[in-house]
Amino acid sequence: SADGGANLNLDSIPMGLPMSDPTAWATAMNNLGMAPMGMTGQPLLPDFDPALGMMTGIPPINPMMPGLGIVPPPIPPDMPAVKEIIHCKSCTLFPPNPHLPPPATRERPPGCKTVFVGGLPENGTEQIIMEVFEQCGEVIAIRKSKKNFCHIRFAEEFMVDKALYLSGYRIRLGSSTDKKDTGRLHVDFAQARDDLYEWECKQRMLAREERHRRRLEEERFRPPSPPPVVHYSDHECSIVAEKLKDDTKFLEAIQTLLTWIERGEVNRRTANNFYSMIQSANSHIRRLVNEKAAHEKEMEEAKEKFKLALSGILVQCE
Repeated sequence: SADGGANLNLDSIPMGLPMSDPTAWATAMNNLGMAPMGMTGQPLLPDFDPALGMMTGIPPINPMMPGLGIVPPPIPPDMPAVKEIIHCKSCTLFPPNPHLPPPATRERPPGCKTVFVGGLPENGTEQIIMEVFEQCGEVIAIRKSKKNFCHIRFAEEFMVDKALYLSGYRIRLGSSTDKKDTGRLHVDFAQARDDLYEWECKQRMLAREERHRRRLEEERFRPPSPPPVVHYSDHECSIVAEKLKDDTKFLEAIQTLLTWIERGEVNRRTANNFYSMIQSANSHIRRLVNEKAAHEKEMEEAKEKFKLALSGILVQCE
């Protein structure tokens, strides 16, 4: 049994072997008649630390051991998958020789959804082409030539890759061996205006979405705009004139007045109103300047008074 084999494996390893000997497990398995090599001819566990297995008492896992039921390692993605015979209703596809290099293809056009299919049987009809290639995905259109080739347009780009998988297959209609009923498929990317147009539309849409996203991002960090200044009218003019006389609303009113003047609202009809508003602003500013000067004078007098008081205190302290 597998367990018995594992125990035997452990018991038969001579403990005098140095722990750092990487061939210890392979030697032991070889003594037991087990294959220490994997499917590819390489050691199955080249990086296995024999000291770890010794300390824990666990033998190395070998997928080739009978009874363990461990799945062999998967095929690496760069290795070609083995192609199989494909049976369709009206025809059969035989895979190409796996030792031959994969068929060459042209450079993939942007947004490619169309493939060129050459090497079709002379008696191949659109129904047979549809039968073979609808396995790859939804077919939008087939444009068949009088010769042995056609163009097939799919609904999505990823379906083209599935169609290219069929390149190199030999096709045989029914069970006939007639030359007109056989052919070797050659599938390649095709350049189509519809594909390019759709791809460009998609790119423009993505660019628009990106611009919109950036604009929203910029607007999020932009400081808020000041409230818009109302348009001039006699009613608004009277409100601004009242605000110019109010200390708490003067700042808002003077900004409105300056904006109206910049907009060119001053004309022969409104000149008197603007003159009175400018007079109000001028008198307000003059009053502010006078108050500032009075406060500065008070400050100077307070400084002098402070100096005299401080010098008197210092004299007395001394």
